[in-house]
Amino acid sequence: MADFTVRVELHDAGGDDYADLHKAMERHGYTREIKTARGTWQLPTAEYNLEGTSMEASEVRDEALEIAKSVKPKPTPWILVTKSQGRAWSTEKI
Repeated sequence: MADFTVRVELHDAGGDDYADLHKAMERHGYTREIKTARGTWQLPTAEYNLEGTSMEASEVRDEALEIAKSVKPKPTPWILVTKSQGRAWSTEKI
């Protein structure tokens, strides 16, 4: 089972479009946070976490694209999928 970080960019989109995207992604098992033993870390806007899936990166990309297109099909959304081999982050405010 693999974990993925997925970035979705809707073009010519507003806040309502991204609110709809968040709901649609959540319905398919994508979350906007990473949970750790130390607590929960919120991902940046339009970035999602998908954990414990048997899908390949290309399958996650295709699924995320279809979800994004259901919210705002034109221009075609951009999707970036990264398979996790381990994650590190900082929650310090700059």
